[in-house]
Parts: sequence; C-alpha cells; structure tokens
Amino acid sequence: MRTIQPRVTVAAIALAAMATACSLGAPSAPAPPAGPAVSGDQTVMLTNGGAFDPNGLRITSGTTVTWRWDDGSTLHNVTFDDFGSDTQTQGTYAHTFDEAGTFPYVCTLHPNMTGTVVVE
Repeated sequence: MRTIQPRVTVAAIALAAMATACSLGAPSAPAPPAGPAVSGDQTVMLTNGGAFDPNGLRITSGTTVTWRWDDGSTLHNVTFDDFGSDTQTQGTYAHTFDEAGTFPYVCTLHPNMTGTVVVE
C-alpha cells in the first residue's frame, strides 16, 4: 500500500499567514476622556515621539478640531474613514464635526498613532 505524503504549498502557507495577521487586527483607537463634552475649537498636537496629544476628545456638535504638526521633519497624516489630511511635516489640518458619532483616526504612516473624536 502506498502512503500519500501531504504537500504544503506556498499558497497554503500564505493563506495561513494572512488569516493570522487578520485575526490580530489593527491597533484599536484609544477611548476618549470621560466627562462632559467640550464646546469651542480644540487643538490636537502631533508630537515628538509620534503621538496625538490628546489622543481622545469628547466634543459637542459644531466644534472644529485642528491637528497641528509639531514633530520636526517626520511625515504624518490624520486619516478618518471618509476624510483626512495630506501627509506633511508641518502645518495644520482642521475639520468641523457637525454630526454626532464616534470617529476613530490614525496616522497611516505610523499605525500605532491613533485617536478618537466623540461628538455629542
């Protein structure tokens, strides 16, 4: 009787690796601060060391949030699902949040740089 040896193909290995990577998921956005929502324009700094400061905001509808680059010559961006900034080393990006909801964002160049805006 002949024994059949299993063959592992490159495609099977690649599929297994992709499934494992997908199950790990992307970094989750930080929870916004507890407490009442703030009104009035807010500023988030992109700081030295690659972080959004603060990385969580709770705001009222109609508030404009401005992200300000403060990380020397390091490229960053602010990317939401439906809108976002250019990739740049300096300057600002502003967005007015007119609808209630939770809006996670990320610097696509540095996936561990995440933030969340909660609009009430």
